[in-house]
Amino acid sequence: MGHARVSAKDQNPDWQIKKFWELEIDERYIFIDKQSGKDFNRPQYQAMLLILRKGGGIYLDALDRLGRDYDGIIQEWGPTTCPSS
Repeated sequence: MGHARVSAKDQNPDWQIKKFWELEIDERYIFIDKQSGKDFNRPQYQAMLLILRKGGGIYLDALDRLGRDYDGIIQEWGPTTCPSS
C-alpha cells in the first residue's frame, strides 16, 4: 500500500507515485490526498485505513507525507493507538 500527499490541489504528487510504481505497488493500493496534513481527516487516508490489515505495511516517500505534525503522527501510529491494531 502506498500513501501520497501534497498540501495543495495545484501541487503534483507524481514523484511520490513514481516510487510506488518502482516498488510494484498495484494502483488500487495507492492512496493520494491533495490537502493539508494538519489532521488525519482526509478522504484517501481514511479509505486506506479501511482496508489496512494488522501486520500490513504502508510505503511513504517521507514521514511528513502522513502529516505535518510529528507529534500527531506518533499519536496516530504509536504502538498503543495504531489504527491497524
